[in-house]
Amino acid sequence: MVQLTLPKHSQVQSGKVYPAPQGATRIRRVEVYRYDPETGGNPRLDVFHIDLDRCGPMVLDAVLKIKNEIDSTLAFRRSCREGVCGSCAMNIDGRNTLACTKALEDCADTVKIYPLPHLPVVKDLVPDMTHFFAQYASVKPWIQTQTPPPADRERPQSREERAKLDGLYDCILCACCSTSCPSYWWNSERYLGPATLLQAQRWIQDSRDEFTGERLDALEDPFKLYRCHTIMNCTDTCPKSLNPAKAIAEIKKLLVERQR
Repeated sequence: MVQLTLPKHSQVQSGKVYPAPQGATRIRRVEVYRYDPETGGNPRLDVFHIDLDRCGPMVLDAVLKIKNEIDSTLAFRRSCREGVCGSCAMNIDGRNTLACTKALEDCADTVKIYPLPHLPVVKDLVPDMTHFFAQYASVKPWIQTQTPPPADRERPQSREERAKLDGLYDCILCACCSTSCPSYWWNSERYLGPATLLQAQRWIQDSRDEFTGERLDALEDPFKLYRCHTIMNCTDTCPKSLNPAKAIAEIKKLLVERQR
């Protein structure tokens, strides 16, 4: 797959300005990042004036209104509208979050919408997630076993063992945390990033998995794991209120303990 390069934000130009509908009394100004690599031009910021009385309460509702009623060429991802799928992750007012759970009333007077930072842009608000998901696949996110399962049931797990997965299995792979991490910006080719490492910890902690040692061996690398400097951007921005930084620290702790 051809890798697209995102032009520097200093090259972002002023774009089209769409006026407010006639008779609108509650108006919100929305600036949307636009970039189409097929045109060869620099990115631009288009300005839309949204009638809040004819729009749903969330940022995703505003984006859908723009797509459906004003400019059908706008590209973005969305699916569940319930904060479950992670598809509509965007940078809204300088913060990575989900457009479907971000209320317009919680935004600035001018809502600024960009794609997730430091990823190649396919078009407009659609980032290229190819590398991100390849890193996720690299930690083998499935149960690995050597012993056969019980003949009459699934592999058992106590409530205490299951509780260890809380705060780990909840990750929806929206990439908000990884794309907010400066260490990931600088070392994304080799550093796995907060989202993937949180997922790695999810399988390390799973009592049914029998390859914990191999999983830890694969992570004991100066770049894969130890590029984390506990900046905490990942935990601060997670729309599911998870703590990737803690998960990474737990992996480091396990590596130290097994060397004793």
